[in-house]
Parts: sequence; C-alpha cells; structure tokens
Amino acid sequence: MVNCIIVDDEYPSKEELKYFIKNFSDINILKEFDNGVDALKYIEDNKVDIIFLDINMPNLDGMSLGRIISKFEYKPKIIFITAYKEYAIEAFEIEAFDYILKPYSEDRIVTILKKLEKIEFDRDKKCKFDRITLWKGEKMIVVNIEDIYYCMASERETLVYTKDEEYVVNMSISDFLNKLPKDKFFRSHRSYVLNIDKIKEIIPWFNNTYNIKLKDLDVEIPVSRKNIKKFKHIMGI
Repeated sequence: MVNCIIVDDEYPSKEELKYFIKNFSDINILKEFDNGVDALKYIEDNKVDIIFLDINMPNLDGMSLGRIISKFEYKPKIIFITAYKEYAIEAFEIEAFDYILKPYSEDRIVTILKKLEKIEFDRDKKCKFDRITLWKGEKMIVVNIEDIYYCMASERETLVYTKDEEYVVNMSISDFLNKLPKDKFFRSHRSYVLNIDKIKEIIPWFNNTYNIKLKDLDVEIPVSRKNIKKFKHIMGI
C-alpha cells in the first residue's frame, strides 16, 4: 500500500485534499500535521512514500522541511501545495515530484494522484524479483536475494556477502540498496546494509549504539547513532 502524510496549517485546504485522495485514489493517509517540526519527527520514524507539503507554515516551513527530506537515504516523493507561484523553481531544485497551486483544480489533483499510484506500483513490482546477478571474479552469478547477509561499501564498489561467498557490485551501496526489498534490508551505517532476517544478536555498544551479530558468520555490523532510532523501531526495541 502507498502511504502519504499531509502537512498543511490551513484546515479547509487540508480537508479538500483529503477528500480528493480518499475518493480518487487508493493512497492511504497515515497522518496529518499542521507544522513541519512534528512532520519531520514522524518521517524519521516511519515509512512515508508521499508528502503533500504546504510551504508557509510556522517554525519549520515547508521548503526548509523539503530540503531536509531531500538528503534522506530513502526520499519520500514531495508534492508542494501552496497558493504562491514564486517557490516553484526552488521546489524543483530539491527534486520535488510536483507543485500544486491553491485553490485546487480537481482535474490536476486527480491526474497527479493517478501518476503517483502508477509510479509507486511500478516500484513495488520491481521488488517482487527474488534473484539478483552479482560478479564473482569474471563470472556473473545469479544469487537469491534472501541469501544475502550483508553488504559493505568499498570505495566506489559494494561488497556483498552470503553465507559462503563474497561478491563485488560496481555501484555505490546506496544505489545497490535501491535494488533490494526495503522491508528486508536496513542501512545500519553509511558503510553497511544488513539483512534483518539474518540478525542473531544485538549487542549494546559505545555511546548508545549497537553492534549486530549475524547468523552463520563471524562478523559484527555497527549501527550508527544516526540510524539507531529507525533500527529500534524496526526491531521493536
């Protein structure tokens, strides 16, 4: 299911947008916010696919929130919703998915909702593949994704480890993570991705972080302070 949140301090426009989403799409509304600060806290702890984001709000305005989100590893799609045209260029500089002017046009909203549904559906469909091709020396080996234990960044390449083998992928660890199912693999550290199903032991470590022991392998994977909150949420700690 595709999940969204609405961040808008104007009640009438928020209610109108909710009406369009509920009646013209299958997109699920997780939560509503009237300020950027509370929205940011929620986004950091929960999987959000789409953010409908007003710009002029107190404390943390929508454009500032958008800049923060644009630096996330997993970037929700941002649709700015505003009465002001002058922020459009800035919005697309941070790779916003779209920019909707108030008052809303039903045709425009419905077109965007259908476009969003298709893009998210295509992404989910890609995740259904259960095999991936990796390099071993000069050979290309087909590996079951569930057999991957962890991945480690090595300069511009990524090393991929199964129970018995090491493979090399000629791409960054961030790009490789995008090829893996997001409900199974977690970016624990800027240099590590691990298979959640392969976790054997969680060891409390220095400065309120953790080291992770994996099944079958004599290796410990660090969880950085930056990712500790998300890890605790995933593991129910």
